[in-house]
Amino acid sequence: MATRFYSCSLIPARPTSGSVLNKCSLLPNPRISITRRHTTLVSSSSSSSSFKLRASVSSSATSTAVDGTISSTKPSKSLPFRVGHGFDLHRLEPGYPLIIGGIDIPHDRGCEAHSDGDVLLHCVVDAILGALGLPDIGQIFPDSDPKWKGAPSSVFIKEAVRLMHEAGYEIGNLDATLILQRPKLSPHKGVIKANLSELLGADPSVVNLKAKTHEKVDSLGENRSIAAHTVVLLMRK
Repeated sequence: MATRFYSCSLIPARPTSGSVLNKCSLLPNPRISITRRHTTLVSSSSSSSSFKLRASVSSSATSTAVDGTISSTKPSKSLPFRVGHGFDLHRLEPGYPLIIGGIDIPHDRGCEAHSDGDVLLHCVVDAILGALGLPDIGQIFPDSDPKWKGAPSSVFIKEAVRLMHEAGYEIGNLDATLILQRPKLSPHKGVIKANLSELLGADPSVVNLKAKTHEKVDSLGENRSIAAHTVVLLMRK
């Protein structure tokens, strides 16, 4: 009887440099499959080793790696909503009007600024620009440009609203807080809110305005400055 010999390839448990593999699929991660097509397995650090890398990315991923670079799979505009925060502060000095939300508020001093110094509108503009991922108000309307000298801040907010609509968003809701020691804003909050809503083209029900003192602490509490914070939610149209 003729004896038949069968040859078999043995694959070591831990492949080392010089091990011979005809074709081996390694699955270190169920999300990534790597196929080697070399007859000689070399260390991963060697530049002469080339292999195909196929990475399966879930549909919820926002970016994938392609040839070592990161590329977004979804444009930022596709976000269903965006949130922005704005802050502004101005020094109060005698001889200037105090304009808040486009309304002239009676007071013995006002904001010293390149434009009209409307701390609320400046803050709202920055919140909208921030939500859109755009530069801040100082970059778009620099105080080094003489054409903005004494300009009404309604110009800035109209441009911010235009950019918002151009990007395909509208105001979801806006919450603003004014911080000043004097004057009391309770008698003026209604007209400020109404004017701000009109400038934004938003229903007054989605615009909220609060005012707080600074308990006589630092420049805000000593009636030497005024500040504002704004948070805005933009919704995809």
